[in-house]
Formats: sequence, structure tokens, C-alpha cells
Amino acid sequence: ADMFFFPTGRSKLQNQRATLNQQIIKQMRMRAGAENLLKATSNNKVKEMVLLELSYVNSNLQLLMGELEGLNSSVEVYQNTQETTNIPLIALGLKETKDIDFSTLFKDFILEHYSEDGNSFEDEIADLMDLRQACRTPSRDEAGVELLAKYSSHLPLMENRFFSPNRQTGIFFTWYDSFTGVPVCQQNLSLEKASILFNMAALYSQIGTRSNRQTIAGLEEAISAFQKSAGILNHLKETFTHTPSYDMSPAMLSMLIRMTLAQAQECLFEKTALPGIRNQFHCLMKMAQEAAKVSEIYDLVHQSMIQTPIKDNVPFFWSTTTQVKTNHYRSMAHFFVASALLDHQLGLSDDEDQQEKTLSQVYDRLPEGRSPLDILKRRDERERIGKAHIRRAITGHEEALRIYSLCHHLNKLEVLEDILRASLQRSLNKCSENEDEEEFTDYTEAPDIIFSEVTGPLSVFSARQRWTAPRTIKLPEDRDLGFTLKGESPVQVVSLDRLCSAAADGLKEGDYIVAVGDIDCKWMSVSDVMRLLKDVNEEGIDIQVVSIMDSNPPMPTKSATFCGNLPKTYSMICLAYDDDDKNPKSRKVTKKSSFLNFALKNRLKSASTLIQLHSGKSMPVIIPVSLSLSLSLSLSLCI
Repeated sequence: ADMFFFPTGRSKLQNQRATLNQQIIKQMRMRAGAENLLKATSNNKVKEMVLLELSYVNSNLQLLMGELEGLNSSVEVYQNTQETTNIPLIALGLKETKDIDFSTLFKDFILEHYSEDGNSFEDEIADLMDLRQACRTPSRDEAGVELLAKYSSHLPLMENRFFSPNRQTGIFFTWYDSFTGVPVCQQNLSLEKASILFNMAALYSQIGTRSNRQTIAGLEEAISAFQKSAGILNHLKETFTHTPSYDMSPAMLSMLIRMTLAQAQECLFEKTALPGIRNQFHCLMKMAQEAAKVSEIYDLVHQSMIQTPIKDNVPFFWSTTTQVKTNHYRSMAHFFVASALLDHQLGLSDDEDQQEKTLSQVYDRLPEGRSPLDILKRRDERERIGKAHIRRAITGHEEALRIYSLCHHLNKLEVLEDILRASLQRSLNKCSENEDEEEFTDYTEAPDIIFSEVTGPLSVFSARQRWTAPRTIKLPEDRDLGFTLKGESPVQVVSLDRLCSAAADGLKEGDYIVAVGDIDCKWMSVSDVMRLLKDVNEEGIDIQVVSIMDSNPPMPTKSATFCGNLPKTYSMICLAYDDDDKNPKSRKVTKKSSFLNFALKNRLKSASTLIQLHSGKSMPVIIPVSLSLSLSLSLSLCI
């Protein structure tokens, strides 16, 4: 039976991108020819005709670039079809390439260099060409990523067997810039390797945008996909530093890394909010900080997008979207703080200290003359600051809608407009609920909302610090201890009197108290520790303290070993050392295989290594240490 293929919206988009790339390169050739003719001729009439032709070609190029920007702005194609209430996310488009015929050149090289019959490897070479062709249209799932990884694992072996540094193979790899459509052509495999990595990152970004963000599992999938995309882009930036394609330049890759991490942070916020936001003081303040973090990261993305030369090639839709999200999430943060202050008065059953701590962590600074406790205890201050926050929320939502109206590509996203208008209306309703007609106009400005980074024992007692062993200090029964305490947890010794008994017993300025008597106090606040210190009998009490050590030990030397032509780094501590290794005569040499084995194995063995680097509290960045995704193409050629 005949089988019919119905192209998806994404495949149609890629086909349009390929067609545009061909049209762009045609116009660029025409422009290059016209410019050369202009330099060579001295006939004024010919010059006039050439200048007219150049203006026509340049106009066509501008139109084609505009169409390519429109394709990069078509985010609705990449969204999950079931989503109707989520803000759209941006996906990277796949780089396009030209077909390459390895067959003749590889068979000739095998015959000339290895003295083997190249025709006997015709099937294996055909399989390799089919694999490269399949990489042009990978499926938008893990299978598609594995396909790209499989071809990527073949490239080091291809380079080792067929690409000699002393001669050119005659194979040209051509890839088109995903933003400008300008082609880049090289005879070595560096461009091929980098472009495949870029497409792996782009595919992960498409998986992230396609995930169902109405479920926890879908949001976790999206977060993971965007993290992996950022990790691969970071690996690409650090490994291929001189790639001639603009979309893989360090500045552009840095911006793309920030953008994918910002979208991961946005999905993390949605995951926190999905089960529902409890109308409680602490829950609202937590959501305010999470929204502020999303806004902060998108603001950094927007600032990098408007810098030269990135702003000349990034779609206007992208920079406008990041600006809209910056204002939207900042306004949401102000709305949450306003709701916490206006809807929840400090009652007798509330934990005053905890609310004070929570409020102080939300602000970087407070209006002059006000403290967190003043705002919490005084009803008029609480309402004044709450109303100031709701005014900033309304202003921010209005600005987001204004920016939204400036981009015609954004205007196609009706779901985004609905979300922005609903958020504005919610803030207006909150303002009207707390409006007092007899009240004079108040011009109090709401302070900025910040995202608190990790504090407490988890940040203090980390692997980055080196500590002394706990020391026991004897404190006498004395109301004047000779020092003061500061910090949330753990508590730190400051303003130490050098003549006090504790100093004589070995207490130092900056020491951290980790235990009072038999009670562990690493997680205790200053008030809790002081309460323990006041409860002292005639014999006094012992405390345990630790100090930060100033110097760090030298790092162990590292040795690089290779797996599939890609390095993995191991500490020398893990490697056995033998004096006999110094003698080269004692080393055993493994005899190499004397025959040509060019077999394509279907089984893909994954040997990638990932590390997680935590950025603040909420967003782990997954970065590939090595992309030595096993070399499924087994080529053991003796050179």
C-alpha cells in the first residue's frame, strides 16, 4: 500500500528555511559579481547600471532576511498543542546544510592511502551518508537527540581516518547561519562538529517548548531540556572558539545560554505555582521572590540582546518578548508582595520574628526611616507600602502590554495578550478593593524586590570553605560575655574583647558557634543562641566553635586520558603510579590490528559525563564535561 507523509508545521518551517537559504546565497553571489564588475569597469554608463542592479539585489536581500526573521519568530509552531494558558517560549531553529557525497572521495582515499579496495566498503559509506542525511530532519524527542549524538560520535573517527593535515580531501562542508542565512564553508570537520552540537542544543530547546506545561512531569521535562540545551551551548562556546558562523560566535552563544536558562527558570516558577498558590503571608512572599528572579534573568537576556553586534541579527520578536516578560514577572512580584501586606495583618498567633525575617529578605533596601518590623506592626505603614506595590504592578503590566503592541509578530500570539490583560485586571481589582476615597494621594514608592540567594549553613559549610576542627571554649557565668553575635544561622562572633576570658581560652573574631553545651546550633538564629547562653549555671558552659582557614591546599595534578579521541580528565590520586613507568623500554606496546575494519555498529553506547553547577538557589546548570558519546562507527585503520 502506498504510504503518505503529512509534513508537520515544524518540518514545513525547516523546508521554508532551506528555500530561503538558497535564495539568500543566490542574491549574495549576484551582489558579489556586481561589486567586482563595479571595481573593474571605468565606463560611467556601466557603473550606473551596476549600481541600479546592486540596489535591487540589496533590496531583495533585505526582504529575504525579513522573511528569515519571521521564521525565527514563529514560536507557535513549537508550542505544545494542548496549551492555552501558558506564555509561549522561544525555540532555536535547526541549522541547515547541503548534501555531501562521501562515496567517491572516501573510496579513492581508502585505495590510495590504505591500499584496500574502497568498493568493499560501499555499504558502510552509504550508511554513513544516510545517517548524515537523517540528521537534517531529526524527530523532536530523545530519539532525535540520540541520532545527532550518534553522528557526532562518528566525526572524530572520520577525521582520524580520512582527513589528513597534510592534504585536502576535496570535501566541502557547508552550513547556513540560523539567523542570517549566510553560508559558511570549510574543508575540515570543525564546522561540522560545531554545527551538529548547535543542532543538538536547538533540538533540546524545541523539546522544552513542546513539553506539556500543564503538568508537573511536563514542566520537569521542559526544565531538564532547557538546562541540557544551555549545557551543550556552553560546551560549544568553550570548545569551538573560532567558528566562522555568526550564530556560533562567543557573544551570540552567551546570549543563547542566558535565554535558555531564563526559560528554565520560568518553567521552575510555573512548577511552583501549578499546584496553586496558598493565600498565606510566607507563600505569597516566596512566589514574589521567584517571580522577581525570573524577571531579573530575562532583564539580563534583554540587555545582552540589545548590545552590538547581537542586536543587528537577533529577531526583534525575541528582544521584545524578553522585555515583555521582564515587566510581566516583575509586576507579578509586586502583586504578590502587595497581597501579602494588604490581606494579612500581623496577628497574635503569627510568628513575628519569622515574618520580619521573610520581609527583610524580599527587599534590598527599605524606604528611609522604615524597618521591616515597623511595616508589619503598623497598619497604616503596611497599607501604604502594600498600595505602593500594587501601583508598581499596574504600571509594569501596562508597560508590558505597550511593548507587546509594538511587535506585529507578538500580536499574533493572542494567548500572550490574554495573559497580560488578565494580570493587569487582577492588579486593578486589588487596587480598587483597597481604595479609600477620603484618603489623600500617596506618592510612596515601593522598593525593589530581590531574590535571596542561599544563606545559612548550606552556604557557609560548603565545599568551597576549609575549616578548623571544632574547638571547645569555656564561658563563665557572666552577663558580659565579652563579644557579640551576628548572622542568621550559623551565628558568628564579632566585636570580641581581647581581654575577656573567652578570648584567653582561644575564641577568635569571626568564629562560628556550632554547639552550645550538647546542643547543635548550626541552624539556630542569634536569639536562640543567646537564650542558650543566658541559661548558664555557676560552673559556666562550654561552646564549640570553628574558624575558616585562610589558605587552600594545592590542587592535585591532573592527567588527561582519551576515549574515542575525546579527553576525559582524571585526578592523579585515582591513577596508579609506578617508577618503572619512567623507563620507556619497560613499557609494553600493544600491537595494532593489521587489517581494515570499517563496520557500522547499530548499537549506541552512551558514555557522556555531566556535572551540575548550582546558580543561586533555584537553577542547576547542566554542563557536559565530555561529549564522548561512544563511537559506534568502529574504524580501526592502521596508518
